[in-house]
Amino acid sequence: MGRGRAKAKQTKVARELKYSTHATDFDALQRELSGDSGDATRRGDERYDETPDDDYDDYRR
Repeated sequence: MGRGRAKAKQTKVARELKYSTHATDFDALQRELSGDSGDATRRGDERYDETPDDDYDDYRR
């Protein structure tokens, strides 16, 4: 009991997703799937290549 409204809302959302038409940017989708995101990838790689500055490093020794 009490699940009628929730199920009706889920059904409504599912129908909207299934039957509505959306403008899809296929070029962006292709870039995302191929892993070629340009500058964002390079920035992300730099972030992981840097050594972290740790103020507590002196206390560990």
